[in-house]
Amino acid sequence: MSGLEVKIKKKSYYFNEKARRRIVEDYLQSGMTKQEIWEKYTGRQTEHGKILEWMRKYGYSTDHKKKSVTFASKLTPMKQEDKKQEQSDFEILQLRKHNSELEKQLRESQLESIAWQTMIELAEKEFNISIKKKFYTKPSKK
Repeated sequence: MSGLEVKIKKKSYYFNEKARRRIVEDYLQSGMTKQEIWEKYTGRQTEHGKILEWMRKYGYSTDHKKKSVTFASKLTPMKQEDKKQEQSDFEILQLRKHNSELEKQLRESQLESIAWQTMIELAEKEFNISIKKKFYTKPSKK
């Protein structure tokens, strides 16, 4: 789970600020209930008002009569360095994924090389012929 830091402490959960914002945004965009969102991220059904608490903290105002959520003007937009950090985290994840793919290709290539070498050695023994090129030797006369 990239960027979402969840720490479990004595049957309770701690989410870093980035994770809290993502949970609130998921709640606002998905149309799911707070309990459904909480269960999605923690596996528990009761959320004890944490999502509403975070919404208030980050400047979202709620109107319980209309059951609508609006964005309060007092919320400051995400800082430029936070955006850069998030983009950097994403790029790091992409590079790690690419690196693991390259390592997998390297392992497969090494196994293929070993298989070829083994096949050549077996063919040389079985058929008593020289397949490998011997350097610094004169070509055979036919």
